[in-house]
Amino acid sequence: MLKPGRRVKRSRRGDYELSLPDQERELLRSLPGQLIDRLEAGPDEPDLVRLFPPAYTRDEDQKAEQEYRGLMGTDLLDRHKEALRVMGATLDAERLDEDQMAAWLIALNELRLVLGTRLDVSEDQIPPAPGDPRASGFALYSYLSWLQSQVIDAMSGAL
Repeated sequence: MLKPGRRVKRSRRGDYELSLPDQERELLRSLPGQLIDRLEAGPDEPDLVRLFPPAYTRDEDQKAEQEYRGLMGTDLLDRHKEALRVMGATLDAERLDEDQMAAWLIALNELRLVLGTRLDVSEDQIPPAPGDPRASGFALYSYLSWLQSQVIDAMSGAL
């Protein structure tokens, strides 16, 4: 049995109990697909930059960076999309295995990174007032951060 407010717990069987209220499942339902669509549109979009950070920041002519992107870009893109697919496919599940929970952790992080980039979130950020048009975005960012923390806590309990 999960404590009130807890959404993820490692069970004695070694899998994870996922206890998301229907409202939260509905909130999450469209997010993986939306990000997959963005990734397929082109990983070079400005809001996706944190998902594909440069490997060579001091590469004057960008040759090494282009070579790296050629070697690793497709693999990284596929890993992002697979984690999002697993999250989407298991959204209605009440139990997840270790691999599925790891995919959720990756997907939640990807969603947070993209949303945080769009909102230009910073450590000293003051949440916008309720009437601010960005308020719902910040609320979603906070929720994703909280849920990611719950996944981390559950997974780290296995260590």
